[in-house]
Amino acid sequence: MSFDALYGLELTDCSDSLVRGRVRVRGELTQPAGAVHGGVYSAISEALAARGTACAVGPEGRLAVALSHQTTTLHPITHGTIHATAVPRHRGRTTWVWEVEIADDAQRRCAVARVTIAVRDP
Repeated sequence: MSFDALYGLELTDCSDSLVRGRVRVRGELTQPAGAVHGGVYSAISEALAARGTACAVGPEGRLAVALSHQTTTLHPITHGTIHATAVPRHRGRTTWVWEVEIADDAQRRCAVARVTIAVRDP
């Protein structure tokens, strides 16, 4: 079982130009106050960016691994589904940079992230 499966990530679109996913909110993903833990947003963002990069570099036999990420929570999500969309902003030979937006069921922007993915040989 992968970490993404552990918290319930479901990919709905996956390409080198757009990745979308969702996670159903449940008690195990929340802080004591009831809002989704910020680490969940970071995990989703990293997963989407790595998967999107892998779509492009995987067929060449290269690996996509997270190098850094920065996530900012704008509005808490307490129930429903977390919806995430990632788009690449830089597609380099050794690094890709992605921007990720996370929204709730009402389509409010609840978190944003910038993720840098390293492209490496195995």
